[in-house]
Amino acid sequence: MVWLVVSGPLIVVIAAVATAVIAIRGADLVITEVPSSVPQSGEVQADTPAMAARNHAATAAP
Repeated sequence: MVWLVVSGPLIVVIAAVATAVIAIRGADLVITEVPSSVPQSGEVQADTPAMAARNHAATAAP
């Protein structure tokens, strides 16, 4: 019975250490450059009409 009490938390600790090692070794690099395909703040986005229709439908009729 003691092995159940000891092995449960031990498995959790081993899994946590393994997860931390995988997370640290497999960390992605930070991207600092903005890709040219991302629309800037002044450009019109493709979903503008959908957003306007959604906002119009959500407002009450005058």
